[in-house]
Amino acid sequence: MSELIKIYPDNIHPREIQKALAVLKKGGLIIYPTDTVYGLGCDITQPKALQKIAQLKGIKLEKANFSFICKDLSNLSDYVKQINTQTFKILKRALPGPYTFILPGSRTLPNAFKNKKTVGIRIPDNKIALELVRLLGNPIVSISIHDEDALLEYTTDPELIYEKWKHQVDLVIDGGYGGNQASTVIDLTEEIPKILRKGKGSLEIL
Repeated sequence: MSELIKIYPDNIHPREIQKALAVLKKGGLIIYPTDTVYGLGCDITQPKALQKIAQLKGIKLEKANFSFICKDLSNLSDYVKQINTQTFKILKRALPGPYTFILPGSRTLPNAFKNKKTVGIRIPDNKIALELVRLLGNPIVSISIHDEDALLEYTTDPELIYEKWKHQVDLVIDGGYGGNQASTVIDLTEEIPKILRKGKGSLEIL
């Protein structure tokens, strides 16, 4: 049975965050807050967990477009090919923030992503998400939680999220109400940035 735990962003209790870390390290799935909508994620080093998320999305793992949630830009070269100065400046301006940047994938990507030409990099401006990734020591692979109801699209209440997902995930972190606007997705693989989805993040960073 899944568990719902409360974590306060301004006073993160070590015991609660350790519960979430233990789930991730065991190959479990968690739902956690970001600076946009709640995300569903797992440890990037756990192939079975990655497979589970792909199944929940109803797609093959090779076809899945996951975001890599990172703590900062320091380990970018583990997942992304060398980027030019202009691209790096955009990332520095925008992150942490409500953006997903599509960047060229490196050859050192984990096996599950070996055939990926691009990766989505995300550094959310959310203390809980960043602390999770920092303590885990590697990215969380993540998808946004969509609602079947077209009007709602994203559920913002953690207790409702828990009710809906408790049989499919191992842990839900209640970090307060989530947003109902997804991240802005920008493709930086070409010389001119391409807006793939206008979301919460302003385009003034370009």
